[in-house]
Amino acid sequence: MPQTVLLAEDDRAIRHALERALSLEGYEVTAVADGVEALAQAHRTPPDVLVLDVMMPGIDGLQVCRVLRAEGDRTPILMLTALVETADRIAGLDAGADDYVVKPFDVEEVFARLRALLRRTSPVTAGAAGPAGGNGGAPEVSRADPQISDRQVEAAGLRMDLQARRVWRGSRELELTRTEFELLELLVRNAGIVLDHSTIYDRIWGYDFGPGSKNLAVYVGYLRRKLDEPGAPQLIHTVRGVGYVLRED
Repeated sequence: MPQTVLLAEDDRAIRHALERALSLEGYEVTAVADGVEALAQAHRTPPDVLVLDVMMPGIDGLQVCRVLRAEGDRTPILMLTALVETADRIAGLDAGADDYVVKPFDVEEVFARLRALLRRTSPVTAGAAGPAGGNGGAPEVSRADPQISDRQVEAAGLRMDLQARRVWRGSRELELTRTEFELLELLVRNAGIVLDHSTIYDRIWGYDFGPGSKNLAVYVGYLRRKLDEPGAPQLIHTVRGVGYVLRED
């Protein structure tokens, strides 16, 4: 069965072009022109993934995200946005989106991001194997720090329930998007190990968007906002020019 995409884009030319491209790629596409139609269609026939334009008349893409997430709908959502400021992208993540593509975009990038989102639909994927490169099975974890079972991963005061997709810092439960959860799981599984940008892009998005991309930095920044607590040590550390590491200093 082909995977289903619900596309909401008010620009007719973009909507038709993307609908055709996705159809040729093998997806079953339902294309609508605004957020009201998107919500109605999502309720009628839940898709495998949603592609939402941020700026639409009436109910925009951010509002669609908020409504679906408030209803408990965890369907992956890819946002299309002409807004390039970090604060605008964070607003999309805060609304519940899993990823975004900035207009004008290359359709191949849209395909790559959709493939990555759909690969992560199963309950446990990211971090299930070691980082890419090296010996092909690379030490997956720092054995001194993470405590790992089939259901839970724990390190640096964090506890993740992989089946329920819930995470706590101490007694405080965190509300994370799908991508945030996958990124944090990868870092927790490899606590104490510096993961380079390329490894993280490959494991989380399945595609290295290159040194000019700010996608990873945006997600790390947003994840820090949810993790950090006054008076408590920072958990995600930047290793300049290399990547990121999770440790409790």
